[in-house]
Amino acid sequence: MICGLWYTQRKDEMQIEKWDILNGDGLPTGRTTARGNYIFKKGEYHLVVHIWIVSPDGRVLIQRRADTKKLMPGEWAATGGAAQSGEDSFTAASRELFEELGIKSNRESLKFVTRIRRKNSFLDIWKIITDIPADKLKLQLSEVSEAKWISAEALKNMIEQNKYHNYGSEYFNIVFNEINKQEG
Repeated sequence: MICGLWYTQRKDEMQIEKWDILNGDGLPTGRTTARGNYIFKKGEYHLVVHIWIVSPDGRVLIQRRADTKKLMPGEWAATGGAAQSGEDSFTAASRELFEELGIKSNRESLKFVTRIRRKNSFLDIWKIITDIPADKLKLQLSEVSEAKWISAEALKNMIEQNKYHNYGSEYFNIVFNEINKQEG
């Protein structure tokens, strides 16, 4: 996995985004890399988080990536991104959720679902239950161009019609199982 350098905007400064390099058990190796500036060797990974926003009645909040994104521009895709160096999974998920959509979370509201090992990453899936109106979201326009609530059935149709990024059947089996769970 290699691509150009990525930068994050913080306090009016451009900073190179750094990732922790993880071992096969998902533990930090003590080494870091600049995002997009490293070829992961076999057994090396970085951490990615996805957050699924589900309403109490089972609708899903989806977002469309900004057209200016290098990876998957303009695609409807999961909320989330890569953990920055030093972040644990919860911290990365909470940050991404707030940065991209303006949704605040805490350890009680943001629930860990599972971890999937991918080719060069561990993908942690999180879920939050909320019914925040779409017009109350604060979109990070450099990342997100649009967000809307849809039914789980509409999401399935979007995936089947290639109108939503397809993360694979294992991934979506997990996600739809979580969407369908009754909160108790």
